[in-house]
Amino acid sequence: MRPEPGVHGSSLLHEAQFYGLTPLVRRLQLREELDRSSCGNVLFNGYLPPPVFPMKRRNRHSLVGPQQAGGRPAPVRRSNTMPPNLGNAGLLGRMLDEKAPPSPSGLPEEPGMVRLVCGHHNWIAVAYTHFLVCYRLKEASGWQLVFSSPRLDWPIERLALTARVLGGALGEHDKMVAAATGSEILLWALQAEGGGSEIGVFHLGVPVEALFFVGNQLIATSHTGRIGVWNAVTKHWQVQEVQPITSYDAAGSFLLLGCNNGSIYYVDVQKFPLRMKDNDLLVSELYRDPAEDGVTALSVYLTPKTSDSGNWIEIAYGTSSGGVRVIVQHPETVGSGPQLFQTFTVHRSPVTKIMLSEKHLISVCADNNHVRTWSVTRFRGMISTQPGSTPLASFKILALESADGHGGCSAGNDIGPYGERDDQQVFIQKVVPSASQLFVRLSSTGQRVCSVRSVDGSPTTAFTVLECEGSRRLGSRPRRYLLTGQANGSLAMWDLTTAMHGLGQAPAGGLTEEELMEQLEQCDLAPLASSRGSLPSPSPRTSLTSLHSASSNTSLSGRRGSPSPPQAEARRRGGGSFVERCQELVRSGPEPRRPPTPAPRPSTGLGAALAPPKIKLNETSF
Repeated sequence: MRPEPGVHGSSLLHEAQFYGLTPLVRRLQLREELDRSSCGNVLFNGYLPPPVFPMKRRNRHSLVGPQQAGGRPAPVRRSNTMPPNLGNAGLLGRMLDEKAPPSPSGLPEEPGMVRLVCGHHNWIAVAYTHFLVCYRLKEASGWQLVFSSPRLDWPIERLALTARVLGGALGEHDKMVAAATGSEILLWALQAEGGGSEIGVFHLGVPVEALFFVGNQLIATSHTGRIGVWNAVTKHWQVQEVQPITSYDAAGSFLLLGCNNGSIYYVDVQKFPLRMKDNDLLVSELYRDPAEDGVTALSVYLTPKTSDSGNWIEIAYGTSSGGVRVIVQHPETVGSGPQLFQTFTVHRSPVTKIMLSEKHLISVCADNNHVRTWSVTRFRGMISTQPGSTPLASFKILALESADGHGGCSAGNDIGPYGERDDQQVFIQKVVPSASQLFVRLSSTGQRVCSVRSVDGSPTTAFTVLECEGSRRLGSRPRRYLLTGQANGSLAMWDLTTAMHGLGQAPAGGLTEEELMEQLEQCDLAPLASSRGSLPSPSPRTSLTSLHSASSNTSLSGRRGSPSPPQAEARRRGGGSFVERCQELVRSGPEPRRPPTPAPRPSTGLGAALAPPKIKLNETSF
C-alpha cells in the first residue's frame, strides 16, 4: 500500500500505532524496511562498529587492541543496531548502563555516542565522551584500528589530528592526535603500525574553543584572547595573550587571527619566533579593518604564482556588521602590508563563515545561515577586477540546534564548507539534532549533491569530510569521503567522489517541502527564551539554528494562536500551503504529542516503533 500524496508514511505509521492497528503497523514497517536497505545505497563505502570501551584510566599509557580486566578479556556485547556477522566487537555492556558525569557545559553526556570525527590523509580520529580511537587506511586490508586512548575522566570537547608522510624530519611525531576539554589538552604521538605514547598534558588557563594543527605545531585558542602553541621541534609549549579572538585561519605555516578590535594578526608558527625582551610569542598586526568592526570570519588563499619575494596572498574576512572584504598582499610590496581589494555589504547580520577558493567567494551570516556566493575572476592565478567578482547565488542552510544539548556537540556538526580550495566545496546539512539523514549541497550554488541516511537507523551525531589518498599506485587520485558518526558509536563512510561525478541527478536546490516536513516531524519547535529582535552573537565554526525553504522567506514569529484540532490534523496530513503547515508546526510545537498505544510486538521483530521521541528545539524563521 502507498499513502496518499501529502501524507507521510511515518505519520501514518504513528497513527496506526496509536490506534493499535497491528496488521497495518506491520505492513507500514515492512514497507519502510523495503525502502531503506541496511547496506545503504550506492554511495555507502564502509562501516566501522563501535570500539571496545576502555577500562578506567590508571596510567598515561595508551591501550591498543582488546582491553584486559583482571587478566581476562573484558566482557563485550553487540550493539542492538549493529549489522550481523561483525564478530563480537562493540561497547562494553556497562557502558550504556552507567551515567556519565556532566560536561563542563552542564549538559548530560552519552558515553557511547560519537561526539567528534576528524581525518587527515589516510587517518581518522573518532572521539567519544571519555576516550578516542584512531583508524588507518591500509591499501589491502582497509581501515584498521591502530590506537585507543585510556579512559579519560572528562568528556572530550575538541579533537585534532595530523598525519604526515613516513620518513619525515620529526620522526615519531609525524602523526599526532590531541583532545581537549575545559582548559586541559592531551597530546599523543601515533605509530604507523599501531600504538602510541602520550607526549604531554598542556594547560591554556581558559576554556579551549579551537584546537587544530598547523603543520606539526599544535594550536589552541580561546575567545578570551589567549593562544597556546606547541612546537614539535623544540617540544616547547608557549601561551600568549592577544586581543579577544573571534576567528582564525591558517595558510602554509602562517596562523592568522581575527580579533574583535578589527585587527588581523599573524604568527609564523614554523619559525616559532620569540621576542628577545620578554620571550613572548611574536604576534604581528597584519591589517586593521577601516571601520574597526570585529573580524568574525577569516579565509586565506595562497595563489600558485610565486616570486623571489613569496606568494601573492589573498585574505577574505567578514565583520560583525555584516561586511565582506577582500585584501591582497603583493610579493613586490611586502613592506607596505595588504591592500583593500573589494568590499561587499550584502549581509545585515554578523558574518560567521567565509571561504575564498580558486573560483568562488562564499560567506555565511548569522541570519539563519544565510549564504551569499560570488564567482571569482582570476588572471594567471591572481584575483582580477575585470570583470571582477560577480554575484552567483543566495540561499540558506537548515540547521536546528537542540535546546537541551542532545544530538551531539556543536563542534562535531559544523556545516562547512568542506573540500580543497581548488575544487568544488560542499555544505553538510543536518536538519534536526536527532536526524539520521544528511544532505550534501554545493557551497557555491546550494544545489543538492546527494543525501545519505544511516544504515542502522541511529541518529547521526557527528560528521566531517575527508580527502583520502586511498592508493599509492601511479595515476591514482585522492577520493573524497563523508564520515558520519552515529549515536550508537558506529562510523559510516560515504563516497562523495562518486556523488560529485553524478551531479545533476539529484534534485536541484535544497530540501523539498515534503522532505522538510518529514524532518520536522521528529522534533518540537520551542520558543526562544530571549527576545526575537536581538540576534545571537556569532561563534566561529559553529552551526547556527536555521529553518529555510527555497520557496519562502516568511517569518514564523507571527501569531501563536492555537488552532482547533481538526484544522491542525488537516494541515498535518498535507492540507493548506507549505508556509501554513510550517506555521502550524510552530504553533503546536509546545503541545505534547500523544504517545502511541503500545501495539503487540510481532514475532518477526517488525513491531518496534521507528519514530524517535521528539526533542525541544529553538524556534527560528526561514
